[in-house]
Amino acid sequence: MECTKTMMNINLRLQEIFGEAIRAACPELDSAPLAVTPSQQAKFGDYQCNSAMAMAQMLKAKGSKVNPREIAEKIVQNIPENELIQSTEIAGPGFINVHLRKNIVSKLLTNLLVNGVQPPPLESRKKVVVDFSSPNIAKEMHVGHLRSTIIGDSMCRLFEFLGYEVVRLNHVGDWGTQFGMLIAHLQDKFPNYLTSSPPIGDLQAFYKESKKRFDEDEAFKKRAYQCVVKLQSKEPEFIKAWNLICDVSRREFQKVYDCLDVSLVERGESFYQELMTEVVKKFEEKGLVEMDEGRKVVFAPGQSIPLTVVKSDGGYTYDTSDLAALYHRVFVEKADILIYVTDSGQGVHFQVVFAAARMIGWYDPKVTRVEHAGFGVVLGEDKKKFKTRSGDTVRLMDLLDEGLKRSMDKLKDKERDKVLTPEELTKAQKAVAFGCIKYADLSHNRINDYVFSFDKMLDDRGNTAAYLLYAFTRIRSIARLANIDEAALRKAAETTEVLLDHEKEWKLGKCILRFPEILQKILDDLLLHTLCDYLYELATTFTEFYDSCYCVEKDRQTGEVVKVNMWRMLLCDATAAIMAKGFDILGITPVQRM
Repeated sequence: MECTKTMMNINLRLQEIFGEAIRAACPELDSAPLAVTPSQQAKFGDYQCNSAMAMAQMLKAKGSKVNPREIAEKIVQNIPENELIQSTEIAGPGFINVHLRKNIVSKLLTNLLVNGVQPPPLESRKKVVVDFSSPNIAKEMHVGHLRSTIIGDSMCRLFEFLGYEVVRLNHVGDWGTQFGMLIAHLQDKFPNYLTSSPPIGDLQAFYKESKKRFDEDEAFKKRAYQCVVKLQSKEPEFIKAWNLICDVSRREFQKVYDCLDVSLVERGESFYQELMTEVVKKFEEKGLVEMDEGRKVVFAPGQSIPLTVVKSDGGYTYDTSDLAALYHRVFVEKADILIYVTDSGQGVHFQVVFAAARMIGWYDPKVTRVEHAGFGVVLGEDKKKFKTRSGDTVRLMDLLDEGLKRSMDKLKDKERDKVLTPEELTKAQKAVAFGCIKYADLSHNRINDYVFSFDKMLDDRGNTAAYLLYAFTRIRSIARLANIDEAALRKAAETTEVLLDHEKEWKLGKCILRFPEILQKILDDLLLHTLCDYLYELATTFTEFYDSCYCVEKDRQTGEVVKVNMWRMLLCDATAAIMAKGFDILGITPVQRM
C-alpha cells in the first residue's frame, strides 16, 4: 500500500475493487449496479457488497435466469489482487461479506496520527459559490435566516476542508420599492441626514412607521414612489440615504454573524442592477420573451409557471435578479458549482430559474452543478410556526442571548463554575450555547421541518452538541490525566503499532476511518445530518471501547499509574482528531475544559 498523507476512502477503494470484479464476472452487463456498504453487524464482516441480487434481476430481464449466489461466487473469484481485503464469504441470497486486513487498518490509523486529518486528494480545484443567509435590509433576521446561515456556513466549511475554492455570498435584499418609503421617512424624521448620521436605533420600528404612512397617507405614498425613481437613477443624496439605511442593517446582521462565527461577502440585489437589463436583452435576442398583459415573461421547458422578467410598470423582479446573479456566477465568477441555501418554499422558483438558464444555454448540468439546497421551516414546541408569545417573529439576537443564558444555567447546575476560571466558564458558555443551536439544526435532515427546543438541544444525553462536547473534552483529558504530553503522543504515533485485537478496538478503528466516506456522501447530497449521526456513532463507539479496554492501568491502593497501554492512547488521540475536524466542519468550537 503506497503511503500517502491523505486519508483513504475505504468504501471508494472497495468499490474500485468490486467494480473490476463485477465487470470481469459479468461482461455482458453494461452498467452493473455497484453497492458497497459498511456492515451493520460484526458477524457479517466489515463491509458488504450487495450487487449480486440486482445483477440477477438485470440478467433475468435480458432472458437469462441465474441464481444470485452463483453471481456472487463469480464476483468473488474475480476479485483482483488488492491491499485491503483479508477474506470474503457469501451469505444468504448472495451478500458478499468482506473482512478487512487488520494490519492495513492499523497502518491507515498510524498514517492519520502522523499526518493529521487530511482530505482525500482532489482531481481538480473547483470553484464553488454558496448563496446563503441573505436577509432583507431594514428587516429583522428571523429563524429562517438562522437555518440558512448555519447550513450554508457548514457547507462552505466542508468544501473548504476538501480543498475547493469557496465564495460565500450574502445575496441581501437591498433594492426595491420599499426603499422609497424608507428614504422618504428618513428625510422627514432626520432632515439633516446628509451631514450628521441619523441615530436610527431600532430599524424595525422605523420600517413599521414608514410602512404605516405608506399605507395611510396618499401624498407620502406618491413621494415614496418618486424617491424610488431618484434612487434608481442614482442621484447622490438618495444613494447616500440608501447607504445609511443599509449600514444600520449591516451592523445588526454582523452581531449575529459574530456570535455564530460566520463570514460572508455581501453581494446584494443592487449589485446586479445593470446586468438585469442585459439579461432581459439576451432572452429577447433569442426570441424567448413573450408579452403577457403588459409583462415580459419567459416560459422554460417542462415548467408550468413562467418567469416574469419585466413587470408591466417596467420594473424588474426576483426572477430577473436571480437570472442576473446566476449569469454573473457562471460567466464572471466562473463557478463550477452553484448552491443556493434557502427555504424549500422557494424550490419551484429556483427550478424555473435553472430551467430558463439551461434553455438559453448558460450551463450544461453535466459540467456545472447548480443546486437548490432547500430546508424546512422552524417550528415552536407546539409544532406551529416559531413565534413569540405575542405572535411576533422571534428576533435572532434575542434567541442567541437566551441560548447564552440557558447554557450558563446548565453549566452552573453541573457546578462547573466552581472548577473553571471565569474565562474558561465564558468560553464553555459560548461553546455550548452556539454549538447546541447549530448542532440541533444540522443534526436534522434539512429537508424536514424542525422543532426548536432549548431543553432538547442543551440535554447532555443523546445526539446533541452538549453530549458530544462533553465526550470530546473527556477524551482529550485521558492523556492529560495519565501525564502524557503532546510530544510523547507524537513520538508514539511514529513508533507504536496500533493493535486492534480486542473487538472494541477493531470496531473503533474502523469507525474512525469511515470519516472520508461520510464526507463524500455529504458532498453528493449536501445533507449534513449524516456527519452529526457519524460523530454521535463515533462517540458512543469510543465509550464502548473505553469501558472495555484499559488505556491506563492504576494501582488499586495508591491510584498511581502502573501501566500505559500506548496503542490505546493513540486510538483516543485519533478519535479526538476526527471529532475536532467534524466539529470544525459543523462550525462548532470545542473547549479545553468544560
